[in-house]
Formats: sequence, C-alpha cells, structure tokens
Amino acid sequence: MFSTTGAFSGFSVDDIDAARQFYGQTLGLSVSDNEMGFIELNLPSGGRVLVYPKPNHEPASYTMLNFPVDDIDSAVDDLQSRGVDTNIYAGGQMPVDAKGIMRGNGPDIAWFRDPAGNVIAVIQA
Repeated sequence: MFSTTGAFSGFSVDDIDAARQFYGQTLGLSVSDNEMGFIELNLPSGGRVLVYPKPNHEPASYTMLNFPVDDIDSAVDDLQSRGVDTNIYAGGQMPVDAKGIMRGNGPDIAWFRDPAGNVIAVIQA
C-alpha cells in the first residue's frame, strides 16, 4: 500500500564533493554520507534531501530549495560574506535590488546557485 511516511526530496549535482562542501560548510547544514555514495541534507525542520551525482547533470532552472529567514537583508549579507552570489538575476531577468533581493512581488526573496548551478532561495518568512 502507498504510504507518505518517510517521504523525501532529491536533486542531482555534477560534483558530490563540491556539494558536500557547499551545503555543509558554506550553508552550515548537517550533511551525511549514505551507503550509495550520495549525501543527505538533514534539514533543521526534520526533513531530508537526497543529493546524488549525475554525470549528465543539468542545473535546475527553477528554485529547488527554499530557506525561510526572519530578516532577508541579514541573511543575504551573511551569505555574501560566505562568498555566495545572491545577485544571479541582476540585469533585468527579475526586478531585484543591488543585493539581489526582489521586493514587493510577494514575499521578499533572493536567489543563489549551488556549485552545480541549481537555484536556491532565501525567502522572508
């Protein structure tokens, strides 16, 4: 019988070591290795996300992971201090400010990419 117990999400990357470094060290998530050579992101909410290497990986062109934050300006400043580019949509793709934050079109949000090019966001909670 189908059950939703234990459901999880996953996405691909082209370099599992770079992903481990980025998600574990740069973003500060709990990252664990599994027996198949994949990594799991252990989210503070209790969820988990499987990250697996894929030789012909193509980056997600949509926001595949969102991090709600209490203060988007502080979160963006912190990410930028860690070397994360939060201004990936500058130049007219999206109406963002100098920090890369889109304001006034729903919740304030800023996007960035992981080393494999997947799109991630911080979003004002």
